[in-house]
Amino acid sequence: MLLDLARAYGATRAARDPREQEADIIRRVTFGLRDARERDDDLARVKAVADNRRLWLAMESALLHPSNQLPQQMRAGLISLGRMVQREMDGGDPDMAFLIEVNEQVAEGLAGRA
Repeated sequence: MLLDLARAYGATRAARDPREQEADIIRRVTFGLRDARERDDDLARVKAVADNRRLWLAMESALLHPSNQLPQQMRAGLISLGRMVQREMDGGDPDMAFLIEVNEQVAEGLAGRA
């Protein structure tokens, strides 16, 4: 029974639009940022910023990959945005509202709602 449910769940996820899946990943990371800010928890903040850093590094890697089919200008803009986010996170006290806003805008764009 559980195996059947797991297969059904996997098939459903595989059928979803990859852009929507990417948007979901960004939303999950953004939830961590928002939660850490609201809880005012230093450890949660460090973890959330580290997760966001991994997200943006992975996105930059995907954008730089030769097989990426996005238009060059869009890729360049997203890479530039990602580097701005990285600089913000490199500071001693990153602006969580800024990080959340950027992530939300990118997720909305991926989901076709921008």
